[in-house]
Amino acid sequence: MKNGYYGKILKVDLTKGDFQVEEPTDSFYRLYMGGSALGLYYLLKECPPGIDPLSEENVLVLALSVLTGAPISGQGRFTVVAKSPLTNTIGDSQAGGFWPAELKRAGFDALVIKGRASKPLYLWIHNGKAELRDASHLWGKVTGEVELLLKAELGDEKIEVLQTGPAGERGVRFAALINMCNRACGRTGMGAVMGSKLLKAVVVRGTSKVRVANPKKLVEMARRGAETIKNDPGFQGLGQLGTSGDVPWQHLSGGLPTRNFNEGQFEEYEQITGERMADTILDDTDTCYACAMHCKRVVKVDSGHWPVDPLYGGPEYETISTLGSYCGVGDLNAIAYANQLCNMYGLDTISCGATIAFAMECYEQGILTQAETGGIDLGFGNTEAMIETIHMIAERRGLGDLLAEGSARAAAKIGRGAEDYLITSKGMEAPAHMPQVKPTMGIIYAVNPFGADHCSATHDTEYMPDSGERYLRFLGQLGLNNPQPKLSLNAEKAKFAVYTQRLHSIMDSLNLCLFVHGIWGVYGPDDVVEIVRAVTGWDISLQELMQLGERRINLMRIFNAREGIDKKQDILPKKFFEPLKGTGPSAGTAVPKEEFQQAVASYYEIAGWDVETGLPTPTKLKELHLDWAVEMFIRL
Repeated sequence: MKNGYYGKILKVDLTKGDFQVEEPTDSFYRLYMGGSALGLYYLLKECPPGIDPLSEENVLVLALSVLTGAPISGQGRFTVVAKSPLTNTIGDSQAGGFWPAELKRAGFDALVIKGRASKPLYLWIHNGKAELRDASHLWGKVTGEVELLLKAELGDEKIEVLQTGPAGERGVRFAALINMCNRACGRTGMGAVMGSKLLKAVVVRGTSKVRVANPKKLVEMARRGAETIKNDPGFQGLGQLGTSGDVPWQHLSGGLPTRNFNEGQFEEYEQITGERMADTILDDTDTCYACAMHCKRVVKVDSGHWPVDPLYGGPEYETISTLGSYCGVGDLNAIAYANQLCNMYGLDTISCGATIAFAMECYEQGILTQAETGGIDLGFGNTEAMIETIHMIAERRGLGDLLAEGSARAAAKIGRGAEDYLITSKGMEAPAHMPQVKPTMGIIYAVNPFGADHCSATHDTEYMPDSGERYLRFLGQLGLNNPQPKLSLNAEKAKFAVYTQRLHSIMDSLNLCLFVHGIWGVYGPDDVVEIVRAVTGWDISLQELMQLGERRINLMRIFNAREGIDKKQDILPKKFFEPLKGTGPSAGTAVPKEEFQQAVASYYEIAGWDVETGLPTPTKLKELHLDWAVEMFIRL
């Protein structure tokens, strides 16, 4: 055991049923540190180019970081990478909970999973040992049943289970990986990759302790963070309302996506707020390993048409929007039930809700007929139709079989102008932050290697002259000292996109939570440096960490390049350039096309990429200590 990491990577070949343990050098850990960056290294090295993402040739990497399991808030996350079955680009997703710390305590820093089993299996890892066990009795069961059965089978209530649900088994292209029955690696379809390998679950249990270089310093920082969380009104609000507390101000600013991004305000928003949840169905709050934030919602509904089991957690802002306002649904109980279905089946709530909203608009426009929907009135606001469509998608039944392909593939198959109603970038559905009112999100949605994602950079609202002191101070640590009007889309906003994308990329490689670390968090960029030093003992700088973030983004870009993806795919859907309808401050606004295109070109220049192709240059890769990737890049 080193300071912060074990120095062991477990490699699993499901086809052969064997294991290997790789022990990288200390310099390897310092270069990649974990999470997404570490996963990308193994994916690029071991996954052949041009493969079908649902074939046995795809490689699934589950990666912790050098901070996982340390006794401080916000480190309880992990990353999964593979080629995405939804986008055919790099697939990348994170989740929190207790599974990451348990895997670290079991003796491994990452799992590299290859091949395909001949029958359903689960991987059982306990205190440095690994074995593959029959999972035939678990196949087809929802996540809650599987967790209950495995705890009984292994005789240990403290095991942690990461699993694919029935949706992943059936190859739904936006299937999620679920742990604790309510924490989801939702984006990019990683649940479908695990399901394609006939790997039902990865079950972990460990009793080792993570060693840190400077326990005294870490305890000091942990206590300071806990006090800030306890006493700061902003963080108190996150604990009381979770991200669902964002609903009112998103609506009031005209940034609450409504009826498939046609409008920015939802007339029933007051029925789906965090306050409404707290007053009605909220049963408890939850947190991740060693975290003082307690931002997770736990809801309970005992009676009525849609009972909700607290085992499956509760809806956050993105879910409330995608399964609520996106679809014109204002029933909080129904949204909570829809969230439960997604966690039971193993579905990304963002892509699921957005795909249903897309289908609803196609139905309202006469592109989808009632005969094609199986007799369902799929109009906006039809709560029962929204819930039934989730079942149909997870079971690949009727129209659900088509929608399980994701909205971009569904639109291509439907034709008849259905493409005009997409809200996708690189084939992935947009989350609930509107580039019409947050223009930097438009840049990021377009250039981000795995498509539209709201956690890949900081939002415009944090870089305005009247933004909070903490935001501007933390951004100043990155060299961003020229805040702009919210709706501006200029070279400074492109710089803001590049620099904060690198910062968020650090978080996804150190597996840190954005609510605790980074611009939005308790700990700013300079604090993250101190935390890494305290855990690892490395004399590290913010510049070195920023280079880590940049290294990850460039590795993603290389992966995409070998799959034939370049700047031609760095685009936004037609809908985002059309004026918003409805009421409120965003009515009539659109992403300004020429300014957007110039901002993307500025992004390439600041990133040090070839402006003609949007790809990294060999010089940039060498600067990032990726000489091995230069050889791969030159062969493309």
